[in-house]
Amino acid sequence: MAWESTLASARYGRLLLTGAAGGVGRTIRPLLRALADQVRLSDLAGAIDSGALGAPAEFEQLVACDLADRAAVDALVAGCDAIVHLGGVSVERPFEEILEGNIKGVFHIYEAARRHRVKRVIFASSNHVTGYYRQDQKIDTHDLRRPDGYYGLSKSYGEDMAQFYFDRYGVETVSIRIGSIFPEARDRRMMASWMSVDDFMQLLRRALFAPGVGHTVVYGMSDNAHTWWDNRHAAHLGYAPKDSSEIFRDKVEAQPRPAADDPVAVLQGGAFTTVGPFDPLEKT
Repeated sequence: MAWESTLASARYGRLLLTGAAGGVGRTIRPLLRALADQVRLSDLAGAIDSGALGAPAEFEQLVACDLADRAAVDALVAGCDAIVHLGGVSVERPFEEILEGNIKGVFHIYEAARRHRVKRVIFASSNHVTGYYRQDQKIDTHDLRRPDGYYGLSKSYGEDMAQFYFDRYGVETVSIRIGSIFPEARDRRMMASWMSVDDFMQLLRRALFAPGVGHTVVYGMSDNAHTWWDNRHAAHLGYAPKDSSEIFRDKVEAQPRPAADDPVAVLQGGAFTTVGPFDPLEKT
């Protein structure tokens, strides 16, 4: 790929990171300097006012923003060249909570990207978009989506939003169906879904700077010995993970095995398939 010769030095002028106070956001924050001259970090006012993000570095700007506030998101995106959109609810919650940040929020992000002619959006999708496939199945990004909850549904909606905004307005997106970004694989499920920070940053750089991505969907995983996902349709990104969950094998295998019919052992979405429902009428 000819463009790879300039990949290491490619930069944006200003990069926006939403969800900067979240687990992944805090982890990658110090590494973003390699991707842009300036980084605008955003999260809810409570997270920023509490000091969760600390003081900004000289190349950083902290901006409080509620993703459900369309005008605030528009102002947030103004002047940015690219967006890494991690913001929103990151676990299974009642639909009313998911609606604000994950559904209204992603619409507001794309509308602002259209208005301000942002070059590229990286959308933090999730493996929970396909959580109802079994763990003995291997799937790719062209297979039918099977969300495992309201959170997964919101990420499926976000992928549709990304496709629509590319088809109609030419806004390019790479939707990363993130597996499990943690310091180590914590259980047997994560042996398949784990992704190292270094591999995520490699994928993020490629997602930001690869030419002609249109709307590309890619699973975010390391080079694990066993996985459920096939990234053949994202080969043009040139992503080649270097790390593997195998280094955690002995520690994970020492854990008690779940029951054979436990969703954690059967379905790719694991425990997310058992959370809820959140119907207040059932409590009366």
